[in-house]
Parts: sequence; C-alpha cells; structure tokens
Amino acid sequence: MLQVLNPATEEPVATVPAATPADVDAAVARAAAAQRGWAAAAPADRARLLRRFASVVDGHIEELARLEVTEAGHTIGNARWEAGNVRDLLDFAAGGVERLNGRQIPVAGGLDITILEPLGVVGVIAPWNFPMPIAAWATAPALAAGNAVILKPAETTPLTALRLAELALEAGLPEGLFQVLPGTGPVAGNALVEHPGIAKIAFTGSTRVGKSIMAKCAGQVKRVTLELGGKSPNIVFADADLEAAAAAAPMAFLDNSGQDCCARTRILVQRSAYDRFMELLTPAIEEIVVGDPSDERTQMGPLISRAQLDRVRSYVTDDLTGIRGKAPEGPGFWFPPTVLTDVPEDAPCAVEEIFGPVAVVLPFEDEADAIRLANATEYGLSGSIWTRDVGRALRASRAVRAGNLSVNSHSSVRYWTPFGGYQQSGLGRELGPDALTAFTETKNVFISTEGPAL
Repeated sequence: MLQVLNPATEEPVATVPAATPADVDAAVARAAAAQRGWAAAAPADRARLLRRFASVVDGHIEELARLEVTEAGHTIGNARWEAGNVRDLLDFAAGGVERLNGRQIPVAGGLDITILEPLGVVGVIAPWNFPMPIAAWATAPALAAGNAVILKPAETTPLTALRLAELALEAGLPEGLFQVLPGTGPVAGNALVEHPGIAKIAFTGSTRVGKSIMAKCAGQVKRVTLELGGKSPNIVFADADLEAAAAAAPMAFLDNSGQDCCARTRILVQRSAYDRFMELLTPAIEEIVVGDPSDERTQMGPLISRAQLDRVRSYVTDDLTGIRGKAPEGPGFWFPPTVLTDVPEDAPCAVEEIFGPVAVVLPFEDEADAIRLANATEYGLSGSIWTRDVGRALRASRAVRAGNLSVNSHSSVRYWTPFGGYQQSGLGRELGPDALTAFTETKNVFISTEGPAL
C-alpha cells in the first residue's frame, strides 16, 4: 500500500493499493481491447466524448483543487489553475481529433497519401510536482489520437489521478481506455516501461530516471518522450526595467515552492545594475507569504516530502550568504524563500537542480558573458531575458540553448504552444499544435493509376 501524506501537516490522508507487475499486465490487456474500439470510432464521436470529459472535469474543479492542496501542498490558487488546465487540455485535444490529417504527396503514376494511425497503448509516468496538468499533457492528446492510456502517478500524489479516471468513466469514456495504476517506480513504473504491449512511454521527472527509462525503451525500440530537469537562467541586462524584473523574479523560482523544472533559479544580473537590482529584490523576497496552502493569501506552500526538504537543506550551507524569507515552524516540510549571493559560478547550488525555493544571483559583464553563463549548464529547458533592446532580446533568444524562452516575462508553458528541452532537459516536444501527432504512426500508401482497373 502507498500512504499519502499532507506535506503541510505531515498527517496521513489516504492509503491506496500499489500496483504489481501482474496488475500492469492485466491493465495492458484491458487497454488493448478498449483501444481497438476507440480507434475505430468516428472522429466526431471521440471528440464529443473528450469534450464531455472536459465538461465533467470543469464541474469538479474545486474538488480536484482541494485534493491537490491536500496531497501536494499546492496553494489553492495554483491548484484551481491546474484543474482548469486539465479541462483546457482535454478541450484543446478534442479540437484536434477531426483535424488529424494526413497528406497527399505528388508522385508519378498514381496517388500517394499518408495516414496517421494511433500507436496503441501509451504509458504515462507523471511526476509529483504538477500531478494533474502534466498527466494531462500526454493523456489528452494520446486519447485524442486514438490510443488507450495507462497512467502511473507519482507515489506521493495519486489521488487526483485516481479521481480523474473516475470522472472519465462518468463522462462516458469506455472501460479500460484510461486507467490509473498507482505504484512505485521500481515496480509498477518499471513494469510499464518494459511491457511489450506498451507502444510509447511519456515520462516527466528527473534526468537520472529519464536516462534509465530511455535505455530500457531502447531494447524494444519503444518510442519515448522525456521532460526532465532544468537549471534555468533569468538574465537581467542593465537596460531592463529593473523594477519589473525584480518584482517578477521571486515567483519565477518560488512558484510551487521551487519544485518546477522551469524555475528560474539562476538570476544573472549585469554588474552595472547588480546593486540596484539587489536593493529591489531583497524586500520582494522577504515579503513572500509562506504558509497554509489552503489560505487564499498564501503565495508559497511546503515542499512535497521530508526527503525533498533534506535535499534542499543540503545545498544551503551555513557559509553561504544571501537573502532568506520566512517560513512556518513545526509540522510540515517548510523551507523559506532563499537567494544565495557571492557564490562561485560552478558551485553545486549554482549548477545542480535543487528543486526547492532556492536561487543564486550571479553577476555578468556584457552580452557575451551573459550567454556564456546562461549556457554553462547541462540543462536547457527554459529561461527569461530582460532588456529594452529588441535586437539584444532576439540575439539572446537565439544564443541561449533552451527550448522555452520568455522576454520580459517568465511564461513558459501554454497548452497550445510546444514545450520541451535541449540537452539533458529532455527529448521530444509536448503540447502545442503537433501534440496529437506525437502519438501516431505515419503510414504511407501509394495507389497506382497505371495498373489493372480496380
């Protein structure tokens, strides 16, 4: 059994069965049977059911949000957004069902067409940091493309996933088409990855685990999408609106308590603007409200677990200087907003993904130095560039090696635009206009016009 704890209180809130390899095998058989009928259904019927699923989710936004607060410690405002994002992803994917078009390619002596066919059964392994939306990133387009989905949520956050599976049945999706199997990574996750009946794995999590999954999938030439770690830069040039950049910087790395692959945890500031930026940043950090995630005023909640809290603490040693905000004492996995200064650019806290409410501030001299620092990482997921110079913004956007960049903002993820990383941050792209095709095979068919009459 898996025990689910409330990270704000450390109290148990639920226990759920942990799936075994036999459970995975049975789920794959059910999914394969359901997928055949789903793929054969008229596109309009599939789209209609997905829109109904979205509508049912919409009617349970508050319930899902409260579950997310309880199991993940997310602030209630963020949790409501996440539940709404599931609804929006389903609606967006439903709109693509009837637009999943092949092509007609000019050839001599006949007609050549392509057909986009579903892969079959897709395995989705979702993380604990954004349990609902990231699960839906893969589930919604995979279902829309005609596949069945088996979702393994993280051990610590299975409750919203299980409720979504119930809502799918309530909306009328066929039994077995969308199944949720809570379990541990080494057992249920590994069984899902290695199962020959799974055509693709969509994984979001650590780079270390992603590499292991990729290696296991290689043995079966199994398709894989990986959304992995990040150590994203927030580049502030001296000509930027420093007030706006400093005001936006805290939540760029504190959202979800810093447990975000896109968190801008390396704040790179041009040396000539460094002192003024720090004057503006200090009160902004100190004023962040950390506390009860169900309180509407709270801006940052707890970390997910004791293990994560210990990991974050290991990076903030007593010899480091900087800015520290406030956090509750007593039960709960609390860590205050923290900005470290005067650290070497190759220090562990400056190059490794901490996955907590900790950022470092590093000065740079000029544009070339900023790009050098921004790219001095094995990751490449996201980042921000603050400048009033349009030419510089475009040059830096081309030069920074990351899959998702924002100029004068910190936006990274929209369900209608592509998302994914360079280097050790992942493989493939999710979301956006091509999301459905990532869960299809392209079949090419040539029809001769010069042979015998049909």
